[in-house]
Amino acid sequence: MRWRLAVIPATLVPILVIAAQFDIGIEDVLAIGALPFAAAAGAMMAKLGLQGAKFAYITRSYLAGFDSVARLAGVRVGSEFVKFTTPMFVGAEFVVIYYLHKKGVDASRASWIAIMDIVTEVLAAGILSAVAGVIALAAGAYVVAAVVLGTSISVTSLWVALFFLSSRRNFQVPRPLAAAAVRVGGERAAKYVGKTDEWMSDICTMSREHMGTRKARRVFTVSFLLSLASWGFYGISFAAVAAGVGYAVGLLDSVMAVMAANAVGNLPITVGGSGLAEIGIIAYLNDLNPFDLGERGGDLEWDAVIGWRIATYYFPILVTWLLLVKLALSRIKGGAVEKSSTKT
Repeated sequence: MRWRLAVIPATLVPILVIAAQFDIGIEDVLAIGALPFAAAAGAMMAKLGLQGAKFAYITRSYLAGFDSVARLAGVRVGSEFVKFTTPMFVGAEFVVIYYLHKKGVDASRASWIAIMDIVTEVLAAGILSAVAGVIALAAGAYVVAAVVLGTSISVTSLWVALFFLSSRRNFQVPRPLAAAAVRVGGERAAKYVGKTDEWMSDICTMSREHMGTRKARRVFTVSFLLSLASWGFYGISFAAVAAGVGYAVGLLDSVMAVMAANAVGNLPITVGGSGLAEIGIIAYLNDLNPFDLGERGGDLEWDAVIGWRIATYYFPILVTWLLLVKLALSRIKGGAVEKSSTKT
């Protein structure tokens, strides 16, 4: 896991390029002020906190009395470190599955809980991003709208379709992919393909058992609303930083701009969406081509964007890493949690 720390400096490259392009120095970012930074960071931590609370709610809904709410929330927040350091913001689900499984939860049930968590998050983000895309389309920002709508609709549709279809059919590793794996890896690959098929079948069985029940509908609805609220906090974080440089952005505009940036950042091009999110938010606010760096808005807006990125990405990376090491990657012995090596 330590290797992920090495990719963090790489995420600074796009910001340094932007700073050089528009002659933005450290003093320009510091001019934002401590209070706006703190407000933006606080909004981001509220977003992460709601995600953690949602995961704890889902887990304890299906595993009554399992673990403490604080520990479950901490594990979920810590898992975000993996998303921050991978392209397309994936990976957190594997952390929570690993944690639940090592605490004695069978893999299929742990996976069901993780999928419920991620689907409600993706659905909420997708809806908000799609609204931002429609607004951009109405404003004539066709390239921005195409990227935002294309990314948000495709990602959301894939996750939601797989989630609901899992209660109707068993999914397995696609035959061409399985055959290719067996040809390359032989018996060992065949064994892993079989285990993967069994795992996916168990998840689909869980879906058939729970999907459509009153309890599942309640858990899904509450989780979805919590996800909307968490993305809302993320959205208003930019307004806090922008106010610090005298760039007035309404709360609704801030939420829409940030969700558009989130959709652009989901393109699997850079680690943690670095560079893409910054370009996306400026492009949205100025109705510009998100891939044309030569026609950006004023330096004032870039100051706010860089400050926002520091408050909502680099600060949370530190917090999530500490929680990941302290909770999710700790060793469990006799019901107690002990710190273990983080080398994986």
